[in-house]
Amino acid sequence: MSFWEYANPRKFMATSAMLLPWVTTLAALCLITGLIWGFFFTPDDFRQGSTVKIIYLHVPAALMAINAWLMMLVTSLIWVIRRHHVSALAAKAAAPVGMVFTLIALFTGAVWGQPMWGTWWEWDPRLTSFLILFLFYLGYMALWEAIENPDSAADLTSVLCLVGSVFAIISRYALVFWNQGLHQGATLSLDAEQNISDVFWYPLLVCIAGFVLLFVALVLYRTQTEIRVRRLKALIAQERMA
Repeated sequence: MSFWEYANPRKFMATSAMLLPWVTTLAALCLITGLIWGFFFTPDDFRQGSTVKIIYLHVPAALMAINAWLMMLVTSLIWVIRRHHVSALAAKAAAPVGMVFTLIALFTGAVWGQPMWGTWWEWDPRLTSFLILFLFYLGYMALWEAIENPDSAADLTSVLCLVGSVFAIISRYALVFWNQGLHQGATLSLDAEQNISDVFWYPLLVCIAGFVLLFVALVLYRTQTEIRVRRLKALIAQERMA
């Protein structure tokens, strides 16, 4: 079987309908387990106190905010190269989900930053790039709504997605590019010396898995909806012509 078979809307709808119950159930289990484990069964940090537990929302949301945009970039490039409508609709479906994750990351970062830094906001490189990424999400969704022709909208939003990917990368590596600002270094790293303590690490991994599965489930749901809306518009157009 070829990967490109799933560019067929019928194939995509059938496969996603089969996967969604499993993905949704696993997402719920991981989120419930990880958040309860993290918030109620881990100790306070010796420096940050109970505020350290914001990582179980902040870190997964920030990771998915960036990776959602990168997923949109991949599907947008597939649209530009192969002209598969499902890929364009998947990018459109992922945008509101990524926007919400970005908003969660910004809000939880502010909640953590107030007691730690003494301020709700700081024009830190990573915070600023995340704010710009949030604005790109809003602009991407607005552009889809502003253009009536869906193919033209997909073309222009693909270009915007390519430009916004620069800020997605900057958001991920801001502390490497600019060695300044209040934001701490990476919470998760392939270098074991930089990782947080195992007592926080394991529930955080479960939360991240939950956020990833939640993202997949929401994108599948929303892509199905976009396909149905596209079909409905086509039927309405046929009736008007008849």
